[in-house]
Amino acid sequence: MKKIKSINSRVWLSSPYLFWIVGFTVIPMIMIFGYALTDKTGGFTLANIGAIFEPIHFKAMVFSVEIALGCTVICILLSYPLVLALRHLHMGKQGFTLFILIIPMWMNFILRVLAWQMILSRNGILNFLLTSLGLNPLSLANTGTAIMIGVVYDYLPYMVLPIFNAIADIDEDIIEAAKDLGANSFAVFCKIIFPLSVPGLLSGIVMVFVPSMTSFVVADILGGGKLQLIGNIIEQEFTKNSDWNLGSGLSVSLMIFVLISMAFTSKEDAKGRRESAIW
Repeated sequence: MKKIKSINSRVWLSSPYLFWIVGFTVIPMIMIFGYALTDKTGGFTLANIGAIFEPIHFKAMVFSVEIALGCTVICILLSYPLVLALRHLHMGKQGFTLFILIIPMWMNFILRVLAWQMILSRNGILNFLLTSLGLNPLSLANTGTAIMIGVVYDYLPYMVLPIFNAIADIDEDIIEAAKDLGANSFAVFCKIIFPLSVPGLLSGIVMVFVPSMTSFVVADILGGGKLQLIGNIIEQEFTKNSDWNLGSGLSVSLMIFVLISMAFTSKEDAKGRRESAIW
């Protein structure tokens, strides 16, 4: 009897979350799939989903994947030195360390992107400093480089945090034992630190790759509307062209690609966790 009451109380406590999921996730998803699989007359069609292979849409999709891959690789290359430096300084999972890593995300997203627009613009802060030093100004505004800088800056904490948590859990005795056996710092990283941090790395890849590919605000502001990600195309179909069917079809195509990527990453994540458990 007590067990039944406990289950009922848990269901009651979770009901606000269930209402939220149904109202703001399940129902919108059903609507998106409904629009994606129908034309403007309400007839069934797969043309909206297949529109992803049209030249303009496919080009935006490829550019989105390139930006997402570049952002993910750069975030990985920046995260490991930072995390290893924090470990070398014996800064474990203390609140202050996490506070330093999280604090950039407290600022409004749009304000952060606009700040980079001011830095990278033709008459911005960066070119002012370069000309003051007698160097030639850079033309970074409205380029793919500017978009890359924006997404890396925005999503870097999402790569740092899971890698930081994974490396902070590594027992120091394992590293000391490897050094006692003659392993140098590079060997310790390749043979111990990196393999044991793979679960955190894969979590970071999911948290960076997916949103950086679907983002459209960064491309709008730092790309000046000249370079479009697939997210920009979808946003324009909904807001400017009022073509919800095509916009939904492109969204579903993007969703399928993301789910395939996440399935592969989840498989590798499970494999990495098993290997970490063996250690």
